[in-house]
Amino acid sequence: MKLRRPFALALVLACSAVPAAARTPVPIGSFAAGPLDGITDVAGIRVAHVTKVEGTSVRTGATAIVPNDDIWNQRVAAATFDLNGNGELSGAHWVDQSGFLEVPIVLTDTLDVGRAADGVVSWLISKHPQIGVREDVPLPVVAECDDQGINDIAGRHVHPEDIVAMLDAAKPGDFPRGNVGAGTGMRAFGFAAGIGSASRLLPKNLGGYTVGVLVNANTGSRGELRIDGVPVGRAFAHELLPVYPRSAGYTAPTRGRAADGSIIIVVATDAPLDHNRLHDIAKRAGMGLARAGATSHVSSGDLFIAFSTTHRYPRAGGISGPGVESDDDRVDALFAATVDATEAAIDDALFSAHTVSGRNGVTYYNLPYDRVRPLLAR
Repeated sequence: MKLRRPFALALVLACSAVPAAARTPVPIGSFAAGPLDGITDVAGIRVAHVTKVEGTSVRTGATAIVPNDDIWNQRVAAATFDLNGNGELSGAHWVDQSGFLEVPIVLTDTLDVGRAADGVVSWLISKHPQIGVREDVPLPVVAECDDQGINDIAGRHVHPEDIVAMLDAAKPGDFPRGNVGAGTGMRAFGFAAGIGSASRLLPKNLGGYTVGVLVNANTGSRGELRIDGVPVGRAFAHELLPVYPRSAGYTAPTRGRAADGSIIIVVATDAPLDHNRLHDIAKRAGMGLARAGATSHVSSGDLFIAFSTTHRYPRAGGISGPGVESDDDRVDALFAATVDATEAAIDDALFSAHTVSGRNGVTYYNLPYDRVRPLLAR
């Protein structure tokens, strides 16, 4: 499919190929991080971004997580969990009814969910022309956060062809974090934020499994923020606050989703788990969010999805992969790794982001680690 805007493809390719410059320097939990400390430490997973930065008012994009190289035919066990439902995770009903995921996961801004879903359908049909003819039809899984504070969200700047190009560009390996892709216009705890990721490796006696987490962080108030248990947000109660220029006649939102934000959490593992156990895993992501200090406000959309890359439901029929993990000690370790990786991924989103300005001159400042480090040391 041909792009309307030539720069969009360049941004997709750049965002899928350039390694991130920062990783959270705060060790969270007792398990080791993977080589990339990201969701792509789980073998087979591919990630890509499309970042839309235009003029002074467009700060948005999309992010894709593709579980394997043929998700339509090699469906993976999956489950979702809604900690607070003021948000959208399309396709969740079918994921939980069927117990599997058969489409890529796409993250974007609130008003571009429909356009992103359109792109997913076009991409899948291009790969599988019998969709809607002799094969089933897909229900896209698209999750959103509200970036209207700094982005011209009403302009709906993410287009279906951007999604097609992004999915074509998805690849394994490292990827940028912070305010890129779906996280371009996001802020968390009053700081610039967006995409964060982390992974944890279990030792061999606990299965040797990998757990990877990717978040789009756009949640929390300043006073709530905790990093490794330290109330960092309170230390910055009167510093590095978002700027809403009075000259533009724009004030900080005090009510609704624009004020309280949201977070999308994607958990992946190579442990062979079925839908029921993955639902348990998805719930544990909320504990990682709580460790970061968030309390899930009324107007927050806190939506989670978890999947296993090794417990598969091939479209041809049957179930493939090793037997479902049932050892309690190993499952408990997977729970702990999920909590730790979620907390670390939120930290990663904060420390990876840079200061950004956008619509009406609104500015979100990044959280500087060199100023956080002494607080953690104390």
